[in-house]
Amino acid sequence: MKIDGRTKLVAIFGDPVEHTLSPAIHNPAFDSLGLNLVYAPFHVRPVDLKAAVSSIRALGFAGANITIPHKEKVMRFLDDLDHHAREAGAVNTIVNKKGRLIGYNTDGIGYLLSLREDTGFAVRGKKVIILGAGGASRAIFYAILDAKPGSVVISNRTPKRAEDLAREFGKKFKKTVIWTVPFEKSFLSEEARDADLLINTTSLGMMSQGRLDFPVDHLPEGSVVSDIVYRPLDTELLKRARKRGLKTHDGLSMLVRQGSIGFELWTGKKAPVEAMKKAALKALGPGKAR
Repeated sequence: MKIDGRTKLVAIFGDPVEHTLSPAIHNPAFDSLGLNLVYAPFHVRPVDLKAAVSSIRALGFAGANITIPHKEKVMRFLDDLDHHAREAGAVNTIVNKKGRLIGYNTDGIGYLLSLREDTGFAVRGKKVIILGAGGASRAIFYAILDAKPGSVVISNRTPKRAEDLAREFGKKFKKTVIWTVPFEKSFLSEEARDADLLINTTSLGMMSQGRLDFPVDHLPEGSVVSDIVYRPLDTELLKRARKRGLKTHDGLSMLVRQGSIGFELWTGKKAPVEAMKKAALKALGPGKAR
């Protein structure tokens, strides 16, 4: 990696940010194409978000990624939004276009790409359960609805957030049946019986973040279980799903795919997707990926 007076920085802002794999994915990708870019993480508290975003313009960053808990609040500090970010109501990627900061959302598109590549699952006409109602959930929820499912059930530990999200997106996708259920095993067990796809967008199952006790045994044969957590890559939820013989989709695939879209927005170059995935697995280390 060469750093000189022409080097441009790409940042990731989050609170916390210590867990992120993104620098380990993007820096080797920049290097592989000989790009004079460096990707670095910054711990940004909510109170400092506006100043952090201003620094992208002031310091001439090429752009940034935005992670929890800033994906929704960051929108107010940007000059413009692309269609997906505006409709999803969340931003995970910022591009600095000659001083204008444009917000994008690559989570939903990256999620669907990786889901199709890993499992062959087609959303159209299917029943989907989404757990969680945060920034990543918004993007995935929007992308799922845009792919014309038959119905979507959303459940969150704070019920009001799920209800607000269902109401907001229900106005945009009137032909899809959307409803919420309490984040309780009895209600989730009932919904699981005829579900085609389960998506965990919560942090439950992540290292030190608690356990997700979803009733996997109630899912029918042929359904797919997806978990966007990638530390550990093989979560307890995915292990239980595979034990049932169900197809699974892990968080690393989504991380790499959404990252590859951001890479192309910042650089104008085709992302080396396979190299990015190999770099991510290497960063997870022996015995940590599984």
